[in-house]
Amino acid sequence: MATASTAGHGHVEPIKPFMIVWGFLLAFTAVEVILAYQQFELKTMLVMLMTLSIIKAALIIAFFMHLRYDRHSLAWTLMPALVFVILMMFVVFPDSVRLYLMRPK
Repeated sequence: MATASTAGHGHVEPIKPFMIVWGFLLAFTAVEVILAYQQFELKTMLVMLMTLSIIKAALIIAFFMHLRYDRHSLAWTLMPALVFVILMMFVVFPDSVRLYLMRPK
């Protein structure tokens, strides 16, 4: 039975890990913006930006959506969907490169 001091309060997480993750997300976003202004080959740029985006998505899912604290069965349930979405994005990439190469110069 809940006492008056614990009634209505959920599990409280310390703020420090969330601030550290937020700092990493901010740093990754800054790196993505800097990379956008660099003159890399298109395929190299896509690989770098997609890798950073996947890392950022994993951090957001793990910490801010609290999946890190849930049972592992829930995480393993969502992994096939994540893999499917990533694979579908790579299916579209060749067409986007083709269109990029066909544009007037």
